[in-house]
Amino acid sequence: MFRFWGMGALFVVLLVSALAVIYSKYYSRLVFIEIQQQEKALDQYEVEWGQMQLELTMLAEQNRVERVALEELKLVMPLREKIIYLKP
Repeated sequence: MFRFWGMGALFVVLLVSALAVIYSKYYSRLVFIEIQQQEKALDQYEVEWGQMQLELTMLAEQNRVERVALEELKLVMPLREKIIYLKP
């Protein structure tokens, strides 16, 4: 009788162990999928960051700033004698 209960208990432990292995495999796959998605998003953000850095560099170039000031804002360079220098 004890042998029968012992075998039954071992079978239950084996079954629970097998289910735990299946669950851990399933959970690890879910985590791996999440990691892959996050890495893909990170790559996309890095590309976007590079594009923004390039755009910022282009927009801040001196000749572009001067051209926008002259053409769009209608600014003119003052005459040399009109410039006032302040000493600190």
